[in-house]
Amino acid sequence: MTSGETLRERVRAIAATHEGRRGPLLPILHDLQEEFGYLDAEAITVVADVLNLSRAEVYGVVSFYADFTEVPRGARTVRVCRAEACRAVGSEELAEHATRRLGVAFGQTAPDRSVTLEQVFCLGNCALGPSVQVDGRLHGRVDAARFDSLVAGS
Repeated sequence: MTSGETLRERVRAIAATHEGRRGPLLPILHDLQEEFGYLDAEAITVVADVLNLSRAEVYGVVSFYADFTEVPRGARTVRVCRAEACRAVGSEELAEHATRRLGVAFGQTAPDRSVTLEQVFCLGNCALGPSVQVDGRLHGRVDAARFDSLVAGS
Protein backbone atom coordinates (compact mmCIF):
# COMPACT_ATOMS: atom_id res chain seq x y z
CA MET A 1 0.00 0.00 0.00
CA THR A 2 1.14 3.49 -0.67
CA SER A 3 1.39 6.04 2.06
CA GLY A 4 -2.10 7.26 2.93
CA GLU A 5 -3.86 4.52 0.97
CA THR A 6 -6.37 2.61 3.07
CA LEU A 7 -6.87 -1.12 2.98
CA ARG A 8 -10.25 -0.63 1.30
CA GLU A 9 -8.72 1.54 -1.40
CA ARG A 10 -5.92 -0.95 -2.04
CA VAL A 11 -8.34 -3.88 -2.26
CA ARG A 12 -10.48 -1.92 -4.73
CA ALA A 13 -7.39 -1.03 -6.79
CA ILE A 14 -6.32 -4.68 -6.98
CA ALA A 15 -9.85 -5.74 -7.91
CA ALA A 16 -9.94 -3.07 -10.63
CA THR A 17 -6.99 -4.74 -12.37
CA HIS A 18 -9.33 -7.65 -13.07
CA GLU A 19 -12.25 -5.57 -14.31
CA GLY A 20 -13.98 -7.14 -17.28
CA ARG A 21 -12.24 -10.45 -16.71
CA ARG A 22 -14.41 -13.53 -16.66
CA GLY A 23 -14.48 -15.18 -13.22
CA PRO A 24 -12.33 -12.61 -11.39
CA LEU A 25 -12.87 -13.80 -7.81
CA LEU A 26 -10.00 -16.30 -7.56
CA PRO A 27 -7.43 -14.07 -9.31
CA ILE A 28 -8.39 -11.16 -7.05
CA LEU A 29 -8.10 -13.30 -3.93
CA HIS A 30 -4.72 -14.64 -5.05
CA ASP A 31 -3.45 -11.10 -5.66
CA LEU A 32 -4.69 -9.95 -2.25
CA GLN A 33 -3.18 -12.98 -0.52
CA GLU A 34 0.13 -12.29 -2.25
CA GLU A 35 0.14 -8.62 -1.30
CA PHE A 36 -1.11 -8.83 2.29
CA GLY A 37 -0.19 -12.41 3.22
CA TYR A 38 -3.76 -13.16 4.30
CA LEU A 39 -7.38 -12.18 3.66
CA ASP A 40 -8.99 -10.42 6.58
CA ALA A 41 -12.71 -9.77 7.06
CA GLU A 42 -12.48 -6.23 5.70
CA ALA A 43 -10.83 -7.37 2.47
CA ILE A 44 -13.51 -10.07 2.04
CA THR A 45 -16.24 -7.45 2.53
CA VAL A 46 -14.72 -5.12 -0.08
CA VAL A 47 -14.28 -7.93 -2.62
CA ALA A 48 -17.89 -8.97 -2.10
CA ASP A 49 -19.01 -5.38 -2.66
CA VAL A 50 -16.87 -4.89 -5.78
CA LEU A 51 -18.07 -8.15 -7.36
CA ASN A 52 -21.68 -7.79 -6.17
CA LEU A 53 -21.45 -11.04 -4.22
CA SER A 54 -22.45 -11.79 -0.66
CA ARG A 55 -19.73 -11.93 1.98
CA ALA A 56 -20.77 -15.56 2.50
CA GLU A 57 -20.01 -16.39 -1.14
CA VAL A 58 -16.54 -14.85 -0.96
CA TYR A 59 -15.86 -16.35 2.47
CA GLY A 60 -16.97 -19.76 1.14
CA VAL A 61 -14.24 -19.62 -1.49
CA VAL A 62 -11.62 -18.32 0.97
CA SER A 63 -12.41 -21.05 3.49
CA PHE A 64 -12.58 -23.82 0.86
CA TYR A 65 -9.12 -23.39 -0.67
CA ALA A 66 -6.13 -24.18 1.54
CA ASP A 67 -4.00 -21.58 -0.25
CA PHE A 68 -6.04 -18.80 1.33
CA THR A 69 -5.81 -17.85 4.97
CA GLU A 70 -7.61 -15.34 7.16
CA VAL A 71 -4.72 -14.92 9.56
CA PRO A 72 -1.11 -14.00 8.88
CA ARG A 73 1.15 -16.96 8.16
CA GLY A 74 4.75 -17.38 9.09
CA ALA A 75 7.61 -16.18 6.92
CA ARG A 76 7.95 -19.80 5.80
CA THR A 77 5.20 -22.33 5.10
CA VAL A 78 5.79 -26.05 5.53
CA ARG A 79 3.19 -28.55 4.37
CA VAL A 80 3.33 -32.27 5.15
CA CYS A 81 1.29 -34.69 3.06
CA ARG A 82 -0.81 -37.01 5.19
CA ALA A 83 -2.70 -38.82 2.42
CA GLU A 84 -2.79 -42.61 2.26
CA ALA A 85 0.07 -43.09 -0.21
CA CYS A 86 2.41 -40.99 1.92
CA ARG A 87 1.13 -42.59 5.14
CA ALA A 88 2.07 -45.99 3.73
CA VAL A 89 5.71 -44.89 3.52
CA GLY A 90 6.09 -43.00 6.79
CA SER A 91 4.39 -39.62 6.69
CA GLU A 92 2.83 -40.05 10.13
CA GLU A 93 6.25 -40.40 11.73
CA LEU A 94 7.41 -37.45 9.65
CA ALA A 95 4.39 -35.45 10.79
CA GLU A 96 5.22 -36.12 14.43
CA HIS A 97 8.82 -35.12 13.79
CA ALA A 98 7.71 -31.91 12.06
CA THR A 99 5.57 -30.79 14.99
CA ARG A 100 8.40 -31.48 17.44
CA ARG A 101 11.07 -29.85 15.27
CA LEU A 102 9.04 -26.72 14.50
CA GLY A 103 7.39 -26.48 17.91
CA VAL A 104 3.89 -25.94 16.51
CA ALA A 105 0.88 -28.10 15.78
CA PHE A 106 -0.62 -28.43 12.33
CA GLY A 107 -2.57 -25.33 11.37
CA GLN A 108 -0.50 -23.11 13.65
CA THR A 109 2.09 -20.43 13.19
CA ALA A 110 5.10 -20.06 15.47
CA PRO A 111 4.75 -17.16 17.93
CA ASP A 112 7.65 -15.36 16.22
CA ARG A 113 5.92 -15.87 12.85
CA SER A 114 8.95 -17.69 11.50
CA VAL A 115 6.98 -20.68 10.19
CA THR A 116 3.48 -22.01 9.62
CA LEU A 117 2.95 -25.79 9.63
CA GLU A 118 0.11 -27.22 7.57
CA GLN A 119 -1.13 -30.68 6.74
CA VAL A 120 -2.41 -31.49 3.28
CA PHE A 121 -4.03 -34.59 1.94
CA CYS A 122 -2.24 -34.88 -1.36
CA LEU A 123 0.57 -32.99 -2.97
CA GLY A 124 0.34 -35.09 -6.14
CA ASN A 125 3.71 -36.68 -5.51
CA CYS A 126 2.45 -40.07 -4.40
CA ALA A 127 5.20 -42.18 -5.95
CA LEU A 128 7.86 -40.26 -4.02
CA GLY A 129 6.31 -40.10 -0.56
CA PRO A 130 6.51 -39.03 2.09
CA SER A 131 6.25 -35.60 0.50
CA VAL A 132 6.52 -32.12 1.92
CA GLN A 133 6.27 -28.67 0.46
CA VAL A 134 8.52 -25.95 1.84
CA ASP A 135 7.75 -22.41 0.69
CA GLY A 136 5.91 -23.75 -2.35
CA ARG A 137 8.67 -26.12 -3.41
CA LEU A 138 7.80 -29.83 -3.49
CA HIS A 139 10.16 -32.45 -2.05
CA GLY A 140 9.79 -36.24 -2.11
CA ARG A 141 11.20 -39.13 -0.11
CA VAL A 142 11.60 -36.92 2.93
CA ASP A 143 12.79 -38.45 6.18
CA ALA A 144 13.46 -36.66 9.48
CA ALA A 145 17.03 -35.70 8.59
CA ARG A 146 16.07 -34.36 5.18
CA PHE A 147 13.14 -32.50 6.73
CA ASP A 148 15.51 -30.78 9.17
CA SER A 149 17.79 -29.82 6.29
CA LEU A 150 14.90 -28.46 4.22
CA VAL A 151 13.46 -26.29 7.00
CA ALA A 152 16.94 -25.06 7.87
CA GLY A 153 17.17 -23.78 4.31
CA SER A 154 19.92 -26.13 3.11
